[in-house]
Amino acid sequence: MSTVAAQSVPNTVDPRTARKVTLAGCVGIFAELYDNGIFGFMAGSLAAVFFPNTDNATAVQFVFLGYAVSFFFRPLGAVICGHLGDRIGRRRMLVFVILLISAATAAIGVLPTYASIGVAAPALLILLRVAQGFSVGGEASGAMSFLAEHAPEGKRGLYTSYAQIASFLALLTGTLVAAAMTSGLGSARMESWGWRIPFLLAVPLGIAGIYIRKRISDTPNFTRLKEEDGLSKNPLKEAFASAEHRRAMLLALFIPLMNGSGYYVLFSYMPTFMSSELNFSKVQGLLVTASSLVAICIAIPYMGRLSDRVGRKKVLAGAAIAMAIVGIPCYLLIGTGNVALAVLGACIMAVVFAGHTGVIHILLVELFPTRVRYSAYGLGYNVSSALFGGTAPLLMTYLIAQTGNVDMPAFYAVITALGTLLAVSKVKDRAHLPLRDA
Repeated sequence: MSTVAAQSVPNTVDPRTARKVTLAGCVGIFAELYDNGIFGFMAGSLAAVFFPNTDNATAVQFVFLGYAVSFFFRPLGAVICGHLGDRIGRRRMLVFVILLISAATAAIGVLPTYASIGVAAPALLILLRVAQGFSVGGEASGAMSFLAEHAPEGKRGLYTSYAQIASFLALLTGTLVAAAMTSGLGSARMESWGWRIPFLLAVPLGIAGIYIRKRISDTPNFTRLKEEDGLSKNPLKEAFASAEHRRAMLLALFIPLMNGSGYYVLFSYMPTFMSSELNFSKVQGLLVTASSLVAICIAIPYMGRLSDRVGRKKVLAGAAIAMAIVGIPCYLLIGTGNVALAVLGACIMAVVFAGHTGVIHILLVELFPTRVRYSAYGLGYNVSSALFGGTAPLLMTYLIAQTGNVDMPAFYAVITALGTLLAVSKVKDRAHLPLRDA
């Protein structure tokens, strides 16, 4: 490996190119996260269609079990896509993962129901969720590495935060689609055929994402390493061989703990939680979630920009402390049964969570050098998502059923926030340093 490749080289990408690449990355992330998120929003309809002979609460648990199972294939997607992304380039893998998840999501939309083929229907549903999980495992670390490696110096936090806006806009779109269809069609028609439409929207979204991603170049960091013959032959093996990288992967496992209570409970699980446990209508639950998604989309870029100025650690630690303080009071507001108070509680939590989700990925990108970034970051982050994220809706439904305590999500918010706070205290902040190539 050359000495040039081993140095930290400031990024000289011009702002126009950086904006073009950021747009391309965001469109792809929007398609990926819409496809992944719509499964959670349609949990009630999927329960009725694929588990019709089971009581509603148990059927919803089965759906969230399928949701959780897919997360355990994310690390596999991260390992395979990360290895190839570090070996042959970020762009190629990002085209592949969006093709895979779009095909899997559209296939869910044309699945036969339980009434048509029996137990084969839920089995196929879970199999397609596995394909979605594999794809998302290769998406997050690849897309964030791609954006960070293109971003101008001093603006990495801001540029990568745009991708998080895209992910939450995807959830907002899924929420509004689900709310509009549930309200307009009613339960009977939704369970008959309406549930298919949100999944079939993956086709045009996927085509747009693939088209845009194929028209952009790979990152300056990867290209520089390739030209200097500095690429790793086995990036994950190299990462595990280094004490520094092993420690960074461990941090990448625990720093995202707040994602479990934020992304997967506050947003993906919230509509189901509000309708099944708090006696809100399905549309009310979806609209409360939509309000919080608007709030977080507004707050995210401010958090990303703030992290460029004061560092990642301060913003992440502040968000964790704030969540530990407001988590229980905000869930109590939601639990009042009043829509306005529920919107207030959810929006406060969303703004607080923006300080985590808007900054977490750039901090993880900066933990690793280009040679192993896609692989090592992807593995740590996706193992965390599998253990603490995808299982969260299933865990919440189980704990509420066992204890009768609907405040379980509030306790989970506080516990995961404190876990993130402890982990982030161990990080060296690299916000004001160039990305390392090796």
